[in-house]
Amino acid sequence: MSSPQKLSFTFFLLCSSILLTVRVAITAGIRHHGQHRQAVKKLFVFGDSYVDTGNNRKSLGSSWKDPYGITFPGKPAGRFSDGRVFTDFLGSWRKYSPKKLKYGMNFAFGGTGVFDTSAPYPNMTTQIDFFRQLVNENLFSAYYVKTSVALVSLAGNDYAAYLARGGSPQGLQTFITQVVNQLALDIQRIHSLGVRKIAVTALEPLGCLPSRTVTNGFQQCNSTFNQGVSFHNLLLQQGLAKLNNQIHDHRPSPFMILDLYNAFLSAFKQKGAHSGSAAFSNPLKPCCMGVNQNYSCGNVDAKGKKMYTVCQDPKSAFFWDSVHPTQAGWNAVSLALQPSIQELHST
Repeated sequence: MSSPQKLSFTFFLLCSSILLTVRVAITAGIRHHGQHRQAVKKLFVFGDSYVDTGNNRKSLGSSWKDPYGITFPGKPAGRFSDGRVFTDFLGSWRKYSPKKLKYGMNFAFGGTGVFDTSAPYPNMTTQIDFFRQLVNENLFSAYYVKTSVALVSLAGNDYAAYLARGGSPQGLQTFITQVVNQLALDIQRIHSLGVRKIAVTALEPLGCLPSRTVTNGFQQCNSTFNQGVSFHNLLLQQGLAKLNNQIHDHRPSPFMILDLYNAFLSAFKQKGAHSGSAAFSNPLKPCCMGVNQNYSCGNVDAKGKKMYTVCQDPKSAFFWDSVHPTQAGWNAVSLALQPSIQELHST
């Protein structure tokens, strides 16, 4: 299925399901050169299911079906997890001012990529088109955009689509280069619209996803996949460094990486020793999985019978389903990324 890219169709989705989804950008008082001023921070989110907080249509998304959302908010709410996802934790590191809460906007759709995938939702280019249209219509003033931060998190679906379409291993390196080059152009475009701080997630270790480790009983990551991920992340690091060098002013570097790759690996190894952290007995095994290879988390048969199982305690599992972390998993990742997240919010 091709991904529709016309604004006439996707902008309806935007207006009906995205507005006021992300409530994590706020007003906070800070000190600057001895004077007290207000720094209004909005969060604009672009990407896929790791940061989508409920934009996929209910008629299509597994995230709107049981048992998704059983930990938070207690029922399916569009998040691809048992509870909160990375977007929620990214905002939670900042102290809230309940009397002066400001809203950001989430343009992310589960299943999407830098390029078109099989998901019938807007790719990265079109998500930015939405943002540009709202900026041009002055829904967000230049001041609000300038004092905002953006999160960009996607690319895994591009590689899944590449393989599903019969892409060869020999051509993968070329395709990775194309993905990262386009991602760099997208990031530049967000910056050109006025956003002064943009965080981009490094690609997670795709070879450690349950969809890849199921063949060995969830015991070992696939090193071949992770080698490709390392190449993607190296190109991304080099690309952002080049973009930062092109900004000739005295502000902090506008582009930064949130290293999901090492944050995932760190979470796999932790033993619950840190405050708020959890110990995962087998971090590569998902909590929710199909009863056999023909089914996945949330599937039911023609009679409505559940064709999946759910672990007794989602807090003990890093992965929720074959691709997505649990709320506990995202919490562990966020703890590993805390210094970078605080740096993002402090600029």
